[in-house]
Amino acid sequence: MKVKEVAKLTGISIRTLHHYDDIGLLSPKRKNGSGYREYSDGDLETLQQILFFKELGFPLKKIKDVLNSPSFDRREALKLQKKMLLEKRARLDRMIGLIDQTIQHAEGEIQMTNKEKFEGFDFSHNPYEQEARERWGDQAFDQSNAKLAGMSEDQQKALGVEMNGIYRTLADLRHGSSASEESQSAIKAWYDFLNTHFGTYSLDAFKGLGQMYVADERFTKNIDRFGEGLAQFMSEAMAIFADQNK
Repeated sequence: MKVKEVAKLTGISIRTLHHYDDIGLLSPKRKNGSGYREYSDGDLETLQQILFFKELGFPLKKIKDVLNSPSFDRREALKLQKKMLLEKRARLDRMIGLIDQTIQHAEGEIQMTNKEKFEGFDFSHNPYEQEARERWGDQAFDQSNAKLAGMSEDQQKALGVEMNGIYRTLADLRHGSSASEESQSAIKAWYDFLNTHFGTYSLDAFKGLGQMYVADERFTKNIDRFGEGLAQFMSEAMAIFADQNK
């Protein structure tokens, strides 16, 4: 399909589709000779994924990172998106109910306490951590928190030095191939570090943690302090390591 046909089909403007192409988010092949963009069925599936993620509030940069991850699985993403959209719908239903009550209160039909006026708001929800807990269990998270709490200040400092050293080694490698022997050796050091100090990480959990490095901007921002693009590189290297060692 040509760009005009895709715009008509989806309701997305041609300018937006061109922008997605320019930033490398959705780049259809060019027809030989004319140079026109031609969208395949696969491109349309990718576009659908982009729109689902946008509806969930993902910025374009993060959508690009997630879609480009070697560990990305479309069916798994659809299941997660459905779950998050259902959660979003439930939150919206609660907000609508709160508005209806507030209108009734304003018109004198009911009385609301100050506490009831804010019961529909929830600023503590963290879908990424919750999803990780549901997929890979609470054990790894709880063991990590308990282990840190039981360390002395000097022990925590030494642990931080060791962790930063691994990050710096990986940062030096981030412009190369995440599948290279050197990169995989460095990511094994990270895998061993986590299993030594923070409980037991299965290969699937390790791969899932790498996915969170690019899906959750808090992880990305923290890791990329050692070098821009490090989170993406580590995510790819972790997925390759997990798949090769199963």
